[in-house]
Amino acid sequence: QVQLVESGGGLVQPGGSLRLSCAASGGIFRLYNMGWYRQSPGKQRELVAAINSGGITNYADSVKGRFTIARDNAKNTVYLQMNSLKPEDTAVYYCNAMRTVGVYWGQGTQVTVSS
Repeated sequence: QVQLVESGGGLVQPGGSLRLSCAASGGIFRLYNMGWYRQSPGKQRELVAAINSGGITNYADSVKGRFTIARDNAKNTVYLQMNSLKPEDTAVYYCNAMRTVGVYWGQGTQVTVSS
């Protein structure tokens, strides 16, 4: 069983930056494909960014060039650096860990972009 704990959310002005962290425990972190998803009211949960066990990344078109996902296997942590934030980035952001043995989710962290 993998536990995921997100942190780093908050209120930021448009154009600002935040860094989200997701600390994992209970599994062999380096073997997991990790991702960040988000969900805003009335919308489906969507993939924001992902990084596989080999370090290959992919991003939603809406965040390319603004967000960066990275992992530190020594710290069992995945990060999402978010720059040039826009009001439409407002959502609850969820950390995800996936292997063939299972899929795990964190509890989510709120990101609000507003002036």
